[in-house]
Amino acid sequence: MRPTQILQGGGGDAPLGQYNKWLGTWGKMGTDVQKQKGITVFGVAPNRQNPFAGAAHDAVFNTWRRVSSQVLYIVPPFIAGYYIMNWAEKRNHYLNSKAGRAEFGGAEE
Repeated sequence: MRPTQILQGGGGDAPLGQYNKWLGTWGKMGTDVQKQKGITVFGVAPNRQNPFAGAAHDAVFNTWRRVSSQVLYIVPPFIAGYYIMNWAEKRNHYLNSKAGRAEFGGAEE
């Protein structure tokens, strides 16, 4: 008994485009008779490529642009949190000191 035929088996005299006929890889589908249309390929010579041209400059100024656009959303909550925490620590130290216990010793908060 013969196993199932491979789908990309190719060969034979089946017309192009029918099942079990391999047309080729992407970008090279078909034959010279069936040329693909509307595909444009551009290339750059290896000696003309500079993949990191301006990368450091762009990184610095892009980082500055992104940070400066977000600073007003980040800094005010941190400043408020700092002052609230500072006030809470001072209040806690006062309430646990001799003077704080004398002033608020009998009162419960």
